[in-house]
Amino acid sequence: MNRIKTDVLIIGAGSGGLSVAAGAAQMGADVVLLEGHKMGGDCLNYGCVPSKALIATGKAAYGQQHAVQYGVADAAGAVDYAAAKDHVADVIAQIAPVDSQERFEGFGINVIREYGRFISENEVQAGDKVITARRIVIATGSSPLVPPIPGLASVPYETNETLFELREKPEHLLIIGGGPIGMEMAQAHIRMGCRVTVIEGAKALGKDDPELAQVVLDALRGEGVVIEEDALAAEIRGTAGAIEVEAKDGRLFKGSHLLMAVGRKANTDKLDLGKAGIEPTRSGIKVDDGLRTTNRRVYAIGDVAGGLQFTHVAGYHAGVIIRSMLFGLPSKAKTAHIPWATYTDPELSQVGLTEAQAQAQHGSKLEVIRFHYTHNDRAIAERKTNGFIKVMVVKGRPVGASIVGYQAGELINLWALALANGMKMSQIAAMVAPYPTIGEINKRAAGAYFSPRLFESDTIKRVVGFVQRYLP
Repeated sequence: MNRIKTDVLIIGAGSGGLSVAAGAAQMGADVVLLEGHKMGGDCLNYGCVPSKALIATGKAAYGQQHAVQYGVADAAGAVDYAAAKDHVADVIAQIAPVDSQERFEGFGINVIREYGRFISENEVQAGDKVITARRIVIATGSSPLVPPIPGLASVPYETNETLFELREKPEHLLIIGGGPIGMEMAQAHIRMGCRVTVIEGAKALGKDDPELAQVVLDALRGEGVVIEEDALAAEIRGTAGAIEVEAKDGRLFKGSHLLMAVGRKANTDKLDLGKAGIEPTRSGIKVDDGLRTTNRRVYAIGDVAGGLQFTHVAGYHAGVIIRSMLFGLPSKAKTAHIPWATYTDPELSQVGLTEAQAQAQHGSKLEVIRFHYTHNDRAIAERKTNGFIKVMVVKGRPVGASIVGYQAGELINLWALALANGMKMSQIAAMVAPYPTIGEINKRAAGAYFSPRLFESDTIKRVVGFVQRYLP
């Protein structure tokens, strides 16, 4: 058995683990990085990157089919499904070097391509090596949750880990799960010429503001996606090319392919957490505000920490623990300023409190400001007027923003900045945005907050009247 001693041991080479590894090594720490599967983790290989690449294919096809509104003849927009998957693979290949073993070894990191499991509070075994570390970071991410639905084990199905390898275009794709992954893949596939039925046990996009979610659901239904809500899957049967999903209430859905998109589960099975005195939870690993586990030597970040499951959260967690781990400074992870987006068309994004959450927390102090895309000149020029923004404001400061519409995932960045830095609406209103841009929507929303204070105020009108009468 080979023994290695190090300052920092990181288990998992996804976005969080890679960020910690690069930061720690470049700041002078001795670092060992374990990865038993693919460098880059879920995001690069099975998640964010391939899904957005496939969405781009669907967008290109849809654009050809709906070009007449711009004075261009509509075209068939026929999709070669296998070629689309080649496009996905090429996108992954272009990004992969950034996450590669060679790059991280160039930082002086000892990269070991093995899974790790704890054998004591500060020791991890990986293959024939035992690593002793002063600090250990668990960054093992999450995997698709596949619930034990009767019959599923005997029926072929896809998850996000297999879908992007599928070369044969589904004739009719059944998707169990109406969350962001399910809805993104539903729209991508309907645009690539598949029939699509989404089967959701509760409400589709149920974690988002229902008013904004409805705009997305109406758009998808308008493109032909069948969305069945309150349809809890009770039994699955059939064979490849002929699959049936029966809901608890008796509704029956038939299709050629099945995609399971019901959520994620933390990757903790291989870790043997008990040997290190680390307490698990139903959603991952128990951590404190500083992302330390019940073993003070060990941190857990990203999906496995049991909170928000986004790539950018894992990267943020990396920064939090580097401050604590390398410099011994107090550092806490917060969630109030964390944005997220669903990349449907129209896009859906959120940061901070939704309207319902803000109402519950702030009551009569809350003001909700709205601005619609129909009043944005660039959106009109682009024929992208389906959408609006809501900003939740308390005592002149935004506490949340919800956006549905074209480039909502880009627009939310400004509000994430505002929440992260405690900015006021007056600071947003003071920004000068170039004309005509979609980004003006943010400034106009801030303007909508001040308009009644300026234009509907009798005091303001009296002051202006006085000045106009008496100012020389």
